[in-house]
Amino acid sequence: MSAPRQRVLTRVNQEGRGADAPPPPLRPATATSALFPQARHHAQFAARAPCQNLCSSRARPRRFASVTGPWGDKAYKEAGKFCNPNLIWTGKSSKYTSIPSFDALEQNPDASYLHICANETIHGVEFKDYPTPKNKDSILVADMSSNFCSKPVDVSKFGIIYAGAQKNVGPSGVTIVIVRKDLIGKAQPITPVMLDYKIHDESNSLYNTPPCFAIYMCGLVFEDLLAQGGLKEVEKKNQEKAGILYNAIDGSGGFYVCPVEKSVRSLMNVPFTLKRSELEKKFIEEAAKEGMVQLKGHRSVGGVRASIYNAMPLAGVQKLVDFMKDFQARNP
Repeated sequence: MSAPRQRVLTRVNQEGRGADAPPPPLRPATATSALFPQARHHAQFAARAPCQNLCSSRARPRRFASVTGPWGDKAYKEAGKFCNPNLIWTGKSSKYTSIPSFDALEQNPDASYLHICANETIHGVEFKDYPTPKNKDSILVADMSSNFCSKPVDVSKFGIIYAGAQKNVGPSGVTIVIVRKDLIGKAQPITPVMLDYKIHDESNSLYNTPPCFAIYMCGLVFEDLLAQGGLKEVEKKNQEKAGILYNAIDGSGGFYVCPVEKSVRSLMNVPFTLKRSELEKKFIEEAAKEGMVQLKGHRSVGGVRASIYNAMPLAGVQKLVDFMKDFQARNP
């Protein structure tokens, strides 16, 4: 592989770790590797879901999962093709508006790992505190695709963090995996080469031609995150943006409603409905005329959804809130 590509990968990895500028965006411990595999987000469901990278045995390993939304459900179903997933909790009956206390849940002592989706984009629920598997030999695996680099994370709590990182870090197609080094090299013999973390680790993510431009863009984003003061400062900005929007919803007297429990409301995705559903189409159309687009809720739930990722400025959120207040005044 060419030297220029090698230099890009090395520089971006160093910037992501932010060794000289705390708090860094990625901050893997020295006992972890940060990979840029070309197998995207959905492929990572298979890469670790069947324990292809977590269990060298051909026996069907056990894992347990909490399903807090559609993305967690996709990972759970993919795991069922290769191992014996034990569903310890699902929020489906409550329309994915909450996250449980894991201390009260029964966990399989033989399970290899616990899988969670850190932030569910469709329903707007987000883990504020990450669970600890009760089995000391189990590891925590997290899909952080939609809140990666939105706040500091103690990487030492996880065995694997993976992200289709196009929300906050790079162009669509970028995948980032942070994996504990002692978990590398345990892939089953049947694991495809492009899903084997050992292959990517040993080749510095250069096993074949990488999406060099996309990874280069990640480096620019990491530089910007560090220039802002690191992820603690980024988190403060995200909390301020989300707080303004949630306060507008909660203070509308029921005109706008967010169904998610306040303790687990997402900083990235804010879903809400209007008191009269027939107003939602009008709301979205009028907002678009004011330059605010893609506010339509996911087709599976409807309503309105404001995605306020890192790149959304405070002024953008304030503009939406002002519009919401004006729309309510005109449609009592």
